[in-house]
Amino acid sequence: MDNYTTSTDKSKLDIDLIHKFLTTSYWARGRSLEDVKKSIENSICFGIYDGNKQVGFARIITDYVVFAYLMDVFIIEEYRGKGLSKVLLAKIFNDAQFS
Repeated sequence: MDNYTTSTDKSKLDIDLIHKFLTTSYWARGRSLEDVKKSIENSICFGIYDGNKQVGFARIITDYVVFAYLMDVFIIEEYRGKGLSKVLLAKIFNDAQFS
């Protein structure tokens, strides 16, 4: 897992990759690029990276008091089966702003 990093830095997100994945998912089929961009702007986003290549994504919507809703979680297909979703979710669940 040494090659993989996680980040909440939105400037690192590969918006085209996220949009492409989401529009092929059953839960976000047909979501426009503009809607994806707006959802990212208004959420806490987590990326997981192999070097500089984004290989996974998740976002949280929250009121910072009562709820935090986990959405749009994915690992791209060629990186599945390596435990990366567990790494990404552990990062999210251990994030200080949700403690």
